[in-house]
Amino acid sequence: MIDKTRLKERVLELVRIDSLSRKEGAIALRLREIVEGLGGAVFMDDAGTAVGGEVGNLVVHFDGNVDGAEPMLLSAHMDTVAPGEGVVPVVDGDVIRSDGSTVLGGDDKSGIAIILEVLEAVREEDLPHGHIDVVFTICEEVGLLGAKHLDLGLVRARTGLVLDSDSIGFLITRAPAANLVEFEVHGLEAHAGICPERGISALQVAARGIAAMQLGRIDEDTTANLGLVRGGTAVNIVPNRVALTGEVRSHDEDKLERQTQAMVACLEEAAAGAALELDGRRHEARVESRIRRQYDRMDVPHDTAIVRRVHEAARNLGFAVDTVAKGGGCDANVLNQRGLQVANLASGMRDIHTVHEWLDVNDLVTAARIIHEVVRLEGSRQACLDASLKHS
Repeated sequence: MIDKTRLKERVLELVRIDSLSRKEGAIALRLREIVEGLGGAVFMDDAGTAVGGEVGNLVVHFDGNVDGAEPMLLSAHMDTVAPGEGVVPVVDGDVIRSDGSTVLGGDDKSGIAIILEVLEAVREEDLPHGHIDVVFTICEEVGLLGAKHLDLGLVRARTGLVLDSDSIGFLITRAPAANLVEFEVHGLEAHAGICPERGISALQVAARGIAAMQLGRIDEDTTANLGLVRGGTAVNIVPNRVALTGEVRSHDEDKLERQTQAMVACLEEAAAGAALELDGRRHEARVESRIRRQYDRMDVPHDTAIVRRVHEAARNLGFAVDTVAKGGGCDANVLNQRGLQVANLASGMRDIHTVHEWLDVNDLVTAARIIHEVVRLEGSRQACLDASLKHS
């Protein structure tokens, strides 16, 4: 059975371990100790080298005790966003919060804790089950880099669940594609106090372009955001360069492309209106645009095995789980693109990426019970089949 007290203690332990992206060494070491204690065979791939991190993805094999049962993948990411160092969890009954100075790190240590509790329960009960592969990824928060560099040769399962979403009761089967957009706006530097008219402010050009953009919620499928602005060298110099970084997400590829190009056009139009003649030479503002696909959209059909298993498990437990589309991307986007069939089961994290983040341990228990039942169903189904064949 799922042990609520143990699960709560595990979450509290994990969130206290610093694990910013590319700095997951400490938590990887602790997780290795835990899963080896549960009898897992641990592997680490070379993803850390590829992305400049301390460690790679942690892959764990738990061999099944029922032949013929389909292997199952369970995955969560080890890294957290900033501010995420020195987390001090505040406990109020079953609710665990950040103390307001950092994120809590429930994204995604809630998912990790759930997986570990399921493994504990399966081992304690000697539950019939097929192979279980666990993948704890690095660098999810900086572009799903761990999943992109995961050595799939270490993974036996081809279907399963990522634990990385908010409200309990949802199985995410659709998620958007995302473009990373990077712009450099170039102007002309000049002394801001003596001769500002001899300069073209890259910041002013960028501001005009941004003001013309539609950002935020574009429609039911699409969002856009500019999250980073960098530029300028001193307060007394007209800035000649400003860098903008943002993203566009959409469930619809055509809308993704249209919104991305609309943002490019806004900046180019703003730059086209900024020019001056100096000493017989014409100077014009210009924009360099770089568009890179961060990840492709996820669309897991509702009749696939993993979706059907989650629904069956939830019904058996008296829960309702709805399949939904969400606006966030996660490792499941990448894993599906790489040939696996993976849905994203909500792990209960709330107000993520803020210093107000919190968890309700009861939500984690619910998710753990559903996964435990999925494992039990597959194992018992194959065990019954084996018994039937022996007596036929």
